[in-house]
Amino acid sequence: MAGHKLSEAELQQALTSLPGWQIKEGKLYKEYKFNSFPIALGWMVSVGVHAETMGHHPEWFNVYNTVRVNLATHDIGNAISNLDIELAKKMEEIYNS
Repeated sequence: MAGHKLSEAELQQALTSLPGWQIKEGKLYKEYKFNSFPIALGWMVSVGVHAETMGHHPEWFNVYNTVRVNLATHDIGNAISNLDIELAKKMEEIYNS
């Protein structure tokens, strides 16, 4: 699936279905908190497997029980694309399961 840049209206509509996500420095951003490091790491591995199947990988940073996520699509000039929304939705699904 190819990524395409979202219009401002498409982006705002997508954010309505992504609680806690925001635009920060031109990227889709969220901070996740977990009960422990092993739980945070397990979530990252689960997301990583899905990201690999998409061929679309997150920028993220982990310290103990916190994972900070930035999503943007490099192939279209570091803009937010449909792929970023799809990956964010998958992150939410895995987090809430």
